[in-house]
Amino acid sequence: MQTRFWKPSQLLETDPSIEEAAQLLNDRHVVAFPTETVYGLGADATNVEAVQRIFEAKGRPSDNPLIVHVADIHQVEKLAQNIPDRAYRLMEAFWPGPLTLVLESNGTAAENVTAGLSTIGIRMPDHPLALALLRASGKPLAAPSANRSGRPSPTDAAHVWQDLEGRVAGILDGGATGVGVESTVLDCTSDTPVILRPGGVTKEDLEKILPIVDVDSALKDKQEHPRSPGMKYTHYAPEAPLWLVKGDDEFFIEQLTQLKEEGHRVGVIASTELAEKLNHDRVSLCGSRVRLNEVAGRLYAVLREFKKAEVDVILCETFPETGVGAAIMNRLTKASVHILTQG
Repeated sequence: MQTRFWKPSQLLETDPSIEEAAQLLNDRHVVAFPTETVYGLGADATNVEAVQRIFEAKGRPSDNPLIVHVADIHQVEKLAQNIPDRAYRLMEAFWPGPLTLVLESNGTAAENVTAGLSTIGIRMPDHPLALALLRASGKPLAAPSANRSGRPSPTDAAHVWQDLEGRVAGILDGGATGVGVESTVLDCTSDTPVILRPGGVTKEDLEKILPIVDVDSALKDKQEHPRSPGMKYTHYAPEAPLWLVKGDDEFFIEQLTQLKEEGHRVGVIASTELAEKLNHDRVSLCGSRVRLNEVAGRLYAVLREFKKAEVDVILCETFPETGVGAAIMNRLTKASVHILTQG
């Protein structure tokens, strides 16, 4: 398959590439596009054949629900039923933005979007190109991250091209994404809303609108089956095995030194604060530990930087699980194969 690559102008509503991409979507093809979180792999959410092409492109089984992206609340009401008042309050507060709401499906979405469940995850992306594409196509778009299954999510069009060139009909280049980690997924079907996946909207943000917000126990217990779209299979893994180091900077340096003395080629993912203390030449900076939004924005890019041919293992520091730090640590934990803990 030939993959088209477009870099639209600022005049999105009149850019021919938007219309071309929208026509491909209406012809049941798959098109990658940027959102404020990561790049998404979009297809008509109401068409089984189109959605199946997402799974084929990603190389992922089709038994995992997908998040549907919409351009306005009217499209939500075409996909969901019995929408609670608190969901409307959340839409008003956080949309467009990195918050996915799990609602009761009315059956309009293709069965392979919901994976046969009675619920559907919906969000409105906060990116002008994504919204222009949604409006031009006139369709709600099912759109998981635009990467091959098991690879780190793409935060740049070049990442999408690396993973999916020849496997999708087109890629819309909107530059680097901003938030860097996927949307927060919030189940609004129970009496108390439950965070199924931490993301760009934090628990603290949600609690400014709602009195109580719970966190899914599967986020804390690896033995429990996750209920959120995008979390059933291994995600985010770099090419080389990732080890997390929980402890102070001195403990990190000790682990790095030991691995080097054993003859391992070690890549390091570190904050600017830790990197200043390291005498090491394979260091990828993920931002300042006091600015976790910066770390979130760089996370997937640094996970892609180290290649299996260059390093045997990647050491990465850990971060506080407050605010967006909860999303960062959720992704790092899922990407890791080993955790070194001080004491």
